[in-house]
Amino acid sequence: MLKKVIYISFLLIFGVTVTGQVNNMPANKVSILFMGDIMGHDEQIWSAENRETHAFNYDTVFTYVRPIISEAGVAIANFEVTLAGPPYKGYPQFSSPASLAAACRNAGIDYVVTANNHAADRGKAGIMGTINRLDSLGIPHTGTFLSQESKEALQPLMIRKDGLSIALLNYTYGTNGNTVPEPVIVNSLNRDQVAADIEKAKIMNPDLIILFLHWGTEYDTVPSPAQTELASYFFLKGADLIIGSHPHVLQKMVWYRDGDEMNKVVVYSLGNFISNQRKPKTDGGAMVKIYFEKAGSSWKISNAGFYLTWVYTPIVKYRKQFYILPCSEFEKRPEFFANPADFIQMKRFIDDSRALLYKQNLNIKEYIFNGKDWLLNN
Repeated sequence: MLKKVIYISFLLIFGVTVTGQVNNMPANKVSILFMGDIMGHDEQIWSAENRETHAFNYDTVFTYVRPIISEAGVAIANFEVTLAGPPYKGYPQFSSPASLAAACRNAGIDYVVTANNHAADRGKAGIMGTINRLDSLGIPHTGTFLSQESKEALQPLMIRKDGLSIALLNYTYGTNGNTVPEPVIVNSLNRDQVAADIEKAKIMNPDLIILFLHWGTEYDTVPSPAQTELASYFFLKGADLIIGSHPHVLQKMVWYRDGDEMNKVVVYSLGNFISNQRKPKTDGGAMVKIYFEKAGSSWKISNAGFYLTWVYTPIVKYRKQFYILPCSEFEKRPEFFANPADFIQMKRFIDDSRALLYKQNLNIKEYIFNGKDWLLNN
């Protein structure tokens, strides 16, 4: 199987139903964890800065989800900022300190995808800076490339874990009208090009082909007709998993267990993993974990579930802090929140998300924390 520049193990290794403290996973079972939008608004930058040294550290952002992520053999997230260097800035032209990516790595996020509508916010220098800084941190990535030659050599991103081989591809619907100057490349969500890339991936003979797509309508909790049509088309062409980002809100998750699309999963939007968006439904997202089990010579999905996550932003010493909370664990802990209004806001996100996903999801349930372990809410 093809090696990319950096060849790293890729998947989670715990049991089918319980996700906590499982260390002796059989070699014929593998799982994959996906996370949504990692953003870098101004308030996040200010929160991470040491006012005396002017160094940046984002490690505490992941404190409460690190146990879930770090148990993963590999976890993948959408990295929706550039690492273009100073001046650091949030919306509308993002450039975050490389410390944000380092904190992702330190939390256990092993791969990031970089093709999104903000990829070209800082032009060619920003695209190159993001790629070079991720490379220097040892974080494998795909979706943007230094040149056509680099793209041909590095795409698809091929990964192995315990005998399971995966081809990962990443595309965006656009770049907010910003030009992508040659020779750098931001993968465009062109159906014919994606279909051709799937055919190229098949030559590598992977067990799975995963598409991470930046698509859909911002703030719309219902997938657009274009999304559903593209999902069906890419499944027909050979994709096995389709993971979505961009709307900044959750959209439905479907595991097809029967029919022509049997043993395939589409997650239309994972929502925000970390951001400063605070309007209802934008202040959180979900992590999705998909399990695979080997039967004979082939791998099949054996289970799938999601963790709701919410971004907690308390004021500490006159400065906003950012923490990603696993919702099921903290919805039973109102005493954790210094301001009762924060607990109420999180509960509203949980209620809205469950009202959506419990109704629209197919065969993908929520992980619920029972005080010790995370169990699927069957």
